[in-house]
Amino acid sequence: MIEITRDGGRWTVTLDRPDKANSLTRAMLTTLAETAEAAAADSDCRVFVLTGRGKVFSAGADLDEARAGLATDPVWERLSGAIAALPCLTIAALNGTLAGGAMGMALACDLRLAVPGSKVFYPVMKLGFLPQPSDPPRLAALVGPARARMILMAGARIEAEEARDWGLIDRIVAPEALEAAVAALAADALAASPAHVAGIKALIPAR
Repeated sequence: MIEITRDGGRWTVTLDRPDKANSLTRAMLTTLAETAEAAAADSDCRVFVLTGRGKVFSAGADLDEARAGLATDPVWERLSGAIAALPCLTIAALNGTLAGGAMGMALACDLRLAVPGSKVFYPVMKLGFLPQPSDPPRLAALVGPARARMILMAGARIEAEEARDWGLIDRIVAPEALEAAVAALAADALAASPAHVAGIKALIPAR
């Protein structure tokens, strides 16, 4: 359910559960966290890409597992923390809607691309769960406190164009051009040394 490919200094991690809208199980989240941690230990990793298969990036937690405790499991923070700590360029290539706890891994990335028609929402108020601790400050750093409250407290569903206007999405790209857009953004980092990539990233304040 998680596909991992490595091509030179680029790691690409694909959520591969399209029949369930790429909803995340504990096993998937653990694999994702372990993969990000392995990428951090790879001295050649310069670009780390997250994407999904199908028409939805991720619907968030698998509902059955969420009811059984996954919604408050520390694995979510482990994953987003591991992505945020990566010393390379990190890109979320959102092939569709981004929802719920899956927001954490995308918020932890340096860049977010999305296809037209994507929506972003995080229905923690409706579902009765708290968001993961690092998600609200990262969200507010991108869109501001009021808009973060619109998403987390008012349950707003944000269309891709509005999300781009807010700064939550960096670029909207046609589905057939998504990989090419990722490759273009990754090119300079892949042509540089890992130390140079890490050095520039370290100069930019973290969210």
